[in-house]
Amino acid sequence: MKNTLKRLAAAVIAAVTLVSLFGCLKNQEPLTVAGSDVLLPLEYWTEPVTSEENTDAPVTQPAESEENTDVFVPQPVVPAVLAAPTNGNVTGFALDLFRATAENGKNTLISPLSVLYALAMTANGAKGQTLTEMENVLGMEIDGLNSYLHDYMASLPRAEKYKLSAANSIWFTDDERFSVVDGFLQLNEEYYGADVYRVPFDGKTLGDINGWVNEKTDGMIEKILDEIDPYSVMYLINALAFDAEWETIYNEYQVREGDFTPEGGAKKTVEFMYSQENAYLEDEKATGFVKYYAGRKYAFVALLPNEGVTVSDYVASLDGEKLYGMLSNPSAEDVNVAIPKFETEYDVTMNDVLIKMGMPTAFNADKADFSGIGTYRDGGVDLNLFIGNVLHKTFMAVNERGTKAGAVTVVNVYAGSALPVKEPKRVILDRPFLYMLVDCENNLPFFIGTMYDAGK
Repeated sequence: MKNTLKRLAAAVIAAVTLVSLFGCLKNQEPLTVAGSDVLLPLEYWTEPVTSEENTDAPVTQPAESEENTDVFVPQPVVPAVLAAPTNGNVTGFALDLFRATAENGKNTLISPLSVLYALAMTANGAKGQTLTEMENVLGMEIDGLNSYLHDYMASLPRAEKYKLSAANSIWFTDDERFSVVDGFLQLNEEYYGADVYRVPFDGKTLGDINGWVNEKTDGMIEKILDEIDPYSVMYLINALAFDAEWETIYNEYQVREGDFTPEGGAKKTVEFMYSQENAYLEDEKATGFVKYYAGRKYAFVALLPNEGVTVSDYVASLDGEKLYGMLSNPSAEDVNVAIPKFETEYDVTMNDVLIKMGMPTAFNADKADFSGIGTYRDGGVDLNLFIGNVLHKTFMAVNERGTKAGAVTVVNVYAGSALPVKEPKRVILDRPFLYMLVDCENNLPFFIGTMYDAGK
């Protein structure tokens, strides 16, 4: 990348860690894998304990909630009073965004956290009805959200074997017809550590933006833009990069081929990774587990719908409070699990999703009010600023050593007029399932995906 980029440094703050007890299976008979007539030795599920159990951390009690079984239909959120941001309502936004984005029968992967950062930066320049709708969709007032996301970014734990990093940037045209409100840039620099670039919107800047994205996602997402849109005057970008080893890396003997059965499709052979975990999840419609990465600051969570329940139906039945309660209080039960190795990527333009969720004004060339961002004056006429596109792209790879994941969200601002002990539980992920990467200190899913068809 030709431009010198400022580096984003996140302070590491220790917080309360959600801990469930880990143990090893003893005196257990060999187990049979679903769909196979081969008996697996005990070693497929367990490994020698390599670290001492951590039993000191308190376990958060789940919030009480009633099951919501209605099919999800995106609706404008109109709370009587917008609450200050909490881990619970951030999880609620994450689940609402995923349900509005997910495509039935297709592998879907989004990072709600990345989208939240990009939209929050943009909302700092919104006013009137535009701001009201954005706050309603986010479920939080912007001043509180600024503080919450600033503190969250500063507290992201990282060490040699695990990290979740976030970076933000704002790129705006050096066209003299466009002037930016200094307070808007200062606010986003202060709360989001945003790198700010005033540049000509040409081929070189296209390369620089994609180079920034490539660098901040550790090479997992090489580019986000194919061209600089002629209507564009500003790009607000968030990039996330996650890289973590499992708490216990799989041995060769714990990896074996097996059958994965897509919904309504023929079985396919994929490699499964077998282990025993000690954090079990269950509700009326699904079973699942928590598998920790090194340091137990982050975890992989999977939820397998019961036979006869589709992934889309299960996702529709969840609400944010219920999901947050499950993540906050896994059961300390032995559970034999099998995870398919997989690599997946996904990209989506979120305009329609966000409009249906309740923020149409931001995309309306005539009605949007982003006067807090700046002004574009052409021939004595002020052209209105509005959101042209919200682009989102993700990548994830899960294998024997751990997980790598990257995400980028771009909000493209236009100027112009309208445009178009017991027996261990078993959760074998050999058919479509829901999965998440979770920040264990806040029980906040920062990636959510559905796996309909495993493998690459």
